[in-house]
Amino acid sequence: MAATFSKDDFRRIGLSLAAAAVMIAAGGGIVFASMQLHQAEKKNKVAAQSRQTESKGKLSRARDEELEIKNKIARFSDLSGRGIIGDEHRLDWIEQIRRIQEARKLIDVQYEIAPQQTLDAGILPGSSGNYAFFASTMQLRLKLLHEDDLLNFLSDLRETAHAHLRVRSCDVERLPKASGDSKGIPPQLGAECTIDWITIREKKAA
Repeated sequence: MAATFSKDDFRRIGLSLAAAAVMIAAGGGIVFASMQLHQAEKKNKVAAQSRQTESKGKLSRARDEELEIKNKIARFSDLSGRGIIGDEHRLDWIEQIRRIQEARKLIDVQYEIAPQQTLDAGILPGSSGNYAFFASTMQLRLKLLHEDDLLNFLSDLRETAHAHLRVRSCDVERLPKASGDSKGIPPQLGAECTIDWITIREKKAA
């Protein structure tokens, strides 16, 4: 027997379908809203991480700048303490050479120091544009018993000199044998070196 539907049945079915459609639409809206909320939270998280990374970068740069300043201050203090910053002290240099010669019992030490000349500021590490660099070139000639005499002389001079020493060249040659009448042990080697005595002075304001 075939089923029959009345107008009321169709009305109830229509209402049920409409209610189902509304529920589906509401569910879709909730899912969409949830997705949007998730995307917003994701963006906020990325933005927060970006701000955190930027803050860490700024802090790291600030620490690097602070360390650089401390290093420059330490470098300046070291140079100042060694007498490298300021006017050159030629009389002190001469006295230092004399003391080393006596302490090391060197046979013969001769030298000539040329007039002071300006120097390229890049010669020293950590140099600053606020300072001017000067060099006085010394021609040094020594008579030695062995090569260690030269190395020890240069080492002592570097440690005590009120200047930055740059050894530009050193030539060593064997000397002719002395006659049998020579007293004591004659020198075996002759050395000739070119050395720059470098000092730094603060530039005068224009």
